[in-house]
Amino acid sequence: MAFGPALAQTAEKPVVTIKKDVPPVKPPEPPATPAPAAPPEEADVPSVVVAAERPTNRIDRQVYDVKSDVGSSNGSAADALNSVPSVAVDPDGSVTLRGSSNVQILIDGKPSAMMQGDNRGASLNAIPAEDIESVEVINNPGAQFGNEAGGGPIINLVMRRTRRPGGFGVINANGGTAGRYNSAVSGTYNSGVFGFQGGLNVRHDGRASTNETVRDRIDSLSGGMVHSTQFGSMSGLSNNKGGNGGITYNIGAKDTLAASMSFQIRDNDQSSQDRYQRYAAAGAVDSDYTRSTHRGGEARNYGWGARWEHKGSIDGESMKVDLRVTSADNTFNNAYQNVYAITPVGALDQKSYQDNVTGNRIVDFTGDYELPVDRAMIKLGYKVADNRSDFDTLYTSVDPVSHQPYVNVQRSNRFHLDEKNLAVYGSYQTRLNDKWGVLGGLRIEHTDLDVEQLTSHVSAANSYTSYIPSAYATYKWSDDTNLRFSYAHRLRRPNANELNPFVIYRDEYNVSAGNPHLSPTKTDSFEVGYETRIAGMETNLRAYHRRDSDSILIRRYFISDTVLLTTPANGGRSNASGLEFTVHGKITPTLSVNASGNLGHTEQDLVDIYGFTSTRTASSLSGRLRLNYKATPDDDLQAAVQTMGRQLIGQGMRQPNTTVNFSMRHAFTPKLSLVLNVTDAFDANRIETITDTASLKENSIRRSDGRIVYVGLSYRLGGFTPGPGSIMRQGGGQGQGQRGSGGGGR
Repeated sequence: MAFGPALAQTAEKPVVTIKKDVPPVKPPEPPATPAPAAPPEEADVPSVVVAAERPTNRIDRQVYDVKSDVGSSNGSAADALNSVPSVAVDPDGSVTLRGSSNVQILIDGKPSAMMQGDNRGASLNAIPAEDIESVEVINNPGAQFGNEAGGGPIINLVMRRTRRPGGFGVINANGGTAGRYNSAVSGTYNSGVFGFQGGLNVRHDGRASTNETVRDRIDSLSGGMVHSTQFGSMSGLSNNKGGNGGITYNIGAKDTLAASMSFQIRDNDQSSQDRYQRYAAAGAVDSDYTRSTHRGGEARNYGWGARWEHKGSIDGESMKVDLRVTSADNTFNNAYQNVYAITPVGALDQKSYQDNVTGNRIVDFTGDYELPVDRAMIKLGYKVADNRSDFDTLYTSVDPVSHQPYVNVQRSNRFHLDEKNLAVYGSYQTRLNDKWGVLGGLRIEHTDLDVEQLTSHVSAANSYTSYIPSAYATYKWSDDTNLRFSYAHRLRRPNANELNPFVIYRDEYNVSAGNPHLSPTKTDSFEVGYETRIAGMETNLRAYHRRDSDSILIRRYFISDTVLLTTPANGGRSNASGLEFTVHGKITPTLSVNASGNLGHTEQDLVDIYGFTSTRTASSLSGRLRLNYKATPDDDLQAAVQTMGRQLIGQGMRQPNTTVNFSMRHAFTPKLSLVLNVTDAFDANRIETITDTASLKENSIRRSDGRIVYVGLSYRLGGFTPGPGSIMRQGGGQGQGQRGSGGGGR
């Protein structure tokens, strides 16, 4: 898979675009696929693409084509995202965009339970990159997008679809270091009024890790210091298996029905060992013990959907109705064993067990209507959604004398959240003249929130209506240069974990709790973009500013001499500004470069436990450089360097880190290829976080298995694989050259 249109990430063949003037009468009819029609100012330009990448921007998003990246056949969705400018995915699957973790991830423009909470990281590491058609980055989401799971920027994974007649398929089989492996098969078949597509995949993968934390608690009254350390390691590879399928049926020339389903199942088999030491004020060790943990269980994600599309009597008029139901059910069991070298006062249970059951279900029902009027496009839509989350934690201690188990009520809890959302939106897009195009929209959302802490018999409810405007403009400076302007107002609602007030046990030194009094974060985001071609290079420069109020930030403070509580809280304002650039093009006929960077500055207001407000700032430079070399007509080599700058995380600061990846692909035949991937070649990936407050000084370092090697085969069945110099024409939004948005957003 390669990344384009906003900035194609892996251009393997030269790009030629032939333009001709077309009278701007009215937008063309949307393509037959679920992708929305191209905006009027872009739809007027037909093109011929030489297999197969042309960096283009849409008025409200950047689209990165991920079909031809050198390592796509054995990579995951997380690997694909790590190639997108200003996006970073760490080994745990945590995603940031321009340094912010407030990111929504949608699948085909829709929220999915598998991308909520703790499911997100594991799902991104399990979804094959081969299944993804493109990645859309929407820094300032428009009126058609909702505010689920965070109201910040959106990353939309557009899954593969094709309407080309006939049958096509691909089979991948890969083996990696330390017993890792993955395999996938996918295909499509279209004939007459019917279309079928689907795939199956398995993955045995994961990363061992080590961690070390040095912590000092400072008593503000006595000035005394309590020093503690934690050193640990974790190992275990997870088994993942998944599948998806879909069918479309054309009812005449105007109507299409479609149905889809998907599933993903993974186990949670891991083992870890942690050593805890605590030092008294005099410097002597007064507690020293080791805790061994074995974790088991299973996570199950399911989804199904149904869609109806109708083309109206006016050219370009369409109506789409879409129902999606997704669920994520997780069970995991922790068995703890403590061995004491120096037994602390009030010794802990030598054996204990923690059983967790979590469930999340999202029902999403939307409708969208598009009507071209002269040179403009009017879009109207609605959404009805219900998001339910359940958490059930049972902690069982074992009496050290009688060896009888008993329920530890202080560490057991049940929690339920139900969020209902009703929304309507409208947008108007038009071309004012040959230079200017504009798009404006307004979304109105009504939210009902019910929270039940079943263990404590505490209930809470909230209800509010939000008005969410957005606006975009483009200016055609010259044939090669465009200016883009955008603004969006968004909401970032707290999720279920952040609202659950029960104190959840993590380990003997760390607990966490939600905050049912959290208010949504309100965000205003502005961006100015400059796009041009310099010395044959596609160049994009974007200046942005994001202003948050009632920011949801992480606060950490001690609730005893050794136990640290982590909890979210509304802070004051938070500002982030920066300059982002991307450059793509060919240096020589066989060498192409993809470079991107983000120079950012962040300010955050924090309120400490004593009520004092302070402002923290950080400036950082993050970047990515990818070189692609066509060694022979059958051999592609790729090297990528990625560096992440300093990042503010609540009361902490995450330090910079750098990784280097290599990939190689050799084509034995037009259909059979050998692929080699080496991630973090110098084993340099580590996550270091520093916290420095009035009561806490902490340095935490986590290192994961970085250097992982995968080698495998990819075989394509059916269809036509363009050879060197072949021309693949785009027609009607069909085929693999399609640049759709995969269903838009709600």
